Amino acid sequence: MTRYAVDLAGATGRAPRVCFLATACGDDNRVIATFYDNAWREGWAASHLALFPRPNVSDLREHLLAQDLLWVWGGSVAGLLAMWRLHGLDTVIREAWQAGVVLTGVSAGSICWHVGGTTDSFGPALQPVTNGLGLLPWSNGVHYDSEPERRPLFQSLVASGALPPGYATDDGVGLLYRGTELVEALAEHNNVGAYQVEPGPDNTAVETPLDVRRIS
Repeated sequence: MTRYAVDLAGATGRAPRVCFLATACGDDNRVIATFYDNAWREGWAASHLALFPRPNVSDLREHLLAQDLLWVWGGSVAGLLAMWRLHGLDTVIREAWQAGVVLTGVSAGSICWHVGGTTDSFGPALQPVTNGLGLLPWSNGVHYDSEPERRPLFQSLVASGALPPGYATDDGVGLLYRGTELVEALAEHNNVGAYQVEPGPDNTAVETPLDVRRIS
């Protein structure tokens, strides 16, 4: 899926510039090292932006706007959003997105672009997060098939209006947006799904399966 996102960035005649953000896992050095190892194998011009214990680049805006793709790792979406706003990255990332930088990520790195979704950032019990960056005016349900509590909570939040209508994905499925419109759902393997979830009558939710295209 990340290879596909890099291809979408459209770098030609040079190595694509890919910046990794592991804020949601506290800029874990092991995760960052694994990213560099994989980026070297793929031939990407790799960098990372760390915020713990302090930013590792002098000009956050200049660095992010120079990238072809920003790749955001999973972990605490609540912590990610708090740290990004503390350092003004919410504004910088919106500017990068509007300039054509491709944004991608997994789990927390998917929810963050949306209005919100479900998260275990606050403790073992899943809770709503509603203060995403809102680049996309939809909600986002992740781990839809692998964590049984996710699906009913996401549906109830959409049904009640606590979250706007949105899209949910099983593990291994990605959503491709152009601007704010969903273009298609993509899968890394078979037998996984993506779903549109909208409010229904009498405080219910309507879940509609989407077509999913296998890309590997």
